[in-house]
Amino acid sequence: MGYETLDVAVDDRGIVQLRLNRPDKRNSLSAQMINDLTDFAVKATPRRDWRAIVLSGVGDVFCAGGDLGWMQAQIAADRATRMAEAKKLAMMLKALNELPQPLIGKVHGGAYGGGVGMCAVCDVVVSAEDVKFGLTETRLGLIPATIGPYVIARMGEGLARRVFMSARLFTALEARDLGLVAKVVPTADLDTAAEAEAFPYLSTAPGAVAAAKSLARKLGQGATDTMIDASIEALADTWETDEAREGIAAFFEKRTAPWVRK
Repeated sequence: MGYETLDVAVDDRGIVQLRLNRPDKRNSLSAQMINDLTDFAVKATPRRDWRAIVLSGVGDVFCAGGDLGWMQAQIAADRATRMAEAKKLAMMLKALNELPQPLIGKVHGGAYGGGVGMCAVCDVVVSAEDVKFGLTETRLGLIPATIGPYVIARMGEGLARRVFMSARLFTALEARDLGLVAKVVPTADLDTAAEAEAFPYLSTAPGAVAAAKSLARKLGQGATDTMIDASIEALADTWETDEAREGIAAFFEKRTAPWVRK
């Protein structure tokens, strides 16, 4: 598989390394990366010879969230375009969440905004001990909309509300307490920890794993279609606000947004 924004490698055991590959942009989720990830998920779905997928990032940061240039374009767009782009993001997350293979997050550096959402669609996440996490959207006048159903499903509403609106950064240990991360390890042990999560699936029946994962989603009723539709509309609505326009403009102009108080 050749992708502009992803690096994909499969070993002879069927363990897939899926790496976000925009290191110069801190692996932010651009329109192209959203398309590439969706295409990867579509092509991965029928592959029963792929036993586990390890999701990581190239460079210094796992994923810095949504690409701000892409978001800036949505603010300038019309309503129909905003809805279409929000839906593409939502459908990418849904496709990853519904992969029949176990999806193992291997997180280093940082996971912000949509990067937290990428963690939330994984079945298990291992994190380096120095990683910083944050749902940072409200600093820009935005909200964690399309990632919301997955973040709430992973953390539960009560725990999520600690970090969902404040945009504060939190540590890997707090991410573990919130249920986002399963294991926190020294950076030097991160590859070994991810391998340890993938290895048991080499002894399991791929069809049974897929069926068990599907059943877990149905029993949990985490991210329903109704929730996903609501998140798409909420994101499009937020892109239309004065706060979003001002927040993203302030970022690009390297000035303080008017709501910041010291």
